[in-house]
Amino acid sequence: MRAKRKRLYILLSALLCFGGATALVLAAFDDSLAFFYAPKDLLAAPPGPQQAIRLGGLVEAGTLERAGREVRFQVTDRVESVPVLYSGVLPDLFREGQGVVVEGKLSPNGLFQAHRVLAKHDENYMPREVAEALKASGEWQPAAGGPAQAGAAQ
Repeated sequence: MRAKRKRLYILLSALLCFGGATALVLAAFDDSLAFFYAPKDLLAAPPGPQQAIRLGGLVEAGTLERAGREVRFQVTDRVESVPVLYSGVLPDLFREGQGVVVEGKLSPNGLFQAHRVLAKHDENYMPREVAEALKASGEWQPAAGGPAQAGAAQ
C-alpha cells in the first residue's frame, strides 16, 4: 500500500469518527432541549404533543387542587391560562399567586403534563423568561415592587 492511499484511509476514518461523534452529541442535545412558552404563546401556537417545553407564569389563584400526589393547577400570564397536571412532590415555595416554571409536554386535549415544577426561591426573584412574559403582557410593575430578574444585582 502506498503512503498516499494510507493517508487517505486515515483521513476518511478520522472524518467518519468525527461525524459520528457530532451526530451523537446533536442527538443528545436535541433530547434535552426545551423551549420556553408563556400561556398566551402556547395557546396561540401549540407545539407537537411529543415536544418537551417549559411553561412559565403565575399559579392562578383558586385553581390549586390536590388529590394525593397528583396536583392540578393553572398557570397564567394574566391573559391566558393553561391547566397543568403534576404528579409528585411540589417545591416548598410553591403556592398560588407565585411565579412558576413547569417542564413537560402539552397533551392533545390541552392539558399540560408536567414532569418538573420549579418555584421561585424568594420574593425578589423571578426567572428571566417569566419576567419577560409578564412585561410582554403588560403585567410587569417594577414601581410596585415587581420581582427582580434572575442575575440582577440586589
